[in-house]
Amino acid sequence: MATLPNPLPKLATDPSGRSLGLRLPPGRLVDETDDGPWHEPLLWHAEKPSSPGTWKALGAPASRAGLLPVLVDLAGCRAGAEDWVLLPGEASYPGDHEAEEVLSEYWAEETDGYAGEETEPFGLQWPGLASAGLLAADPESRAAQVADALHQDLSTWAEWVEEPHLALVPARRSADIPAAIGWTGTLDHDGDVARVCAVLRSWEDRFGVRVVALGPDALVVSVAAPPTALDVAEVLAAEHYALCPNAVVQSGPGSVGAYAKELVGATSWSFWWE
Repeated sequence: MATLPNPLPKLATDPSGRSLGLRLPPGRLVDETDDGPWHEPLLWHAEKPSSPGTWKALGAPASRAGLLPVLVDLAGCRAGAEDWVLLPGEASYPGDHEAEEVLSEYWAEETDGYAGEETEPFGLQWPGLASAGLLAADPESRAAQVADALHQDLSTWAEWVEEPHLALVPARRSADIPAAIGWTGTLDHDGDVARVCAVLRSWEDRFGVRVVALGPDALVVSVAAPPTALDVAEVLAAEHYALCPNAVVQSGPGSVGAYAKELVGATSWSFWWE
């Protein structure tokens, strides 16, 4: 996939990041993948768990240096993110995929010719993409707010993120972070995470979404332009079901229509795959 110049190698000789305009805590560069060492570091992450305010303090200067922030869940990881299954060589370029095409394929696969209660009120029919929301907050500020909320109430977020550490990733846009590191959290759903990133790009454009946290198989995004009308939220709920049925059926109320009510005005969305 196409990438920007990677600033992370500079941290090998300048771990504080001062040459990049940063003041980083002790951290690790990760270049290990399931296929062996990658040609450049995929990400940097702090050795110690992060805290409220960390995202705001480092996110903006990191972005100016060509690095985007994300929280990574390192609960139970002795070697940090090196314990994750990372396969950057398996990811294509997110811009080569169309979100609606990807989602409609997922929808067809999940329904598989059967219209159950889960897909009400749409049945087998793919409803298309939801209309864009209106910005209720600056997307970067909303991302910092969601990151702080996650830290302040870890018990509520434990299903998705148990031990958040700040990470920095060389990516063109927040939606591309999973593909940039070769994240395999959706491997059982789609072997090419760039297709998932294409959906995230569309949500970034329509709903001001930013990728805030990643676990081995979980994803949390902030939402700066959430739907305010139920009919729009229902179509968006169908998108969520197509991308991650667990969000609707297991973590959610069980049907697209019921789940849609939770999306009205929601400032974050959470997903997990098995």
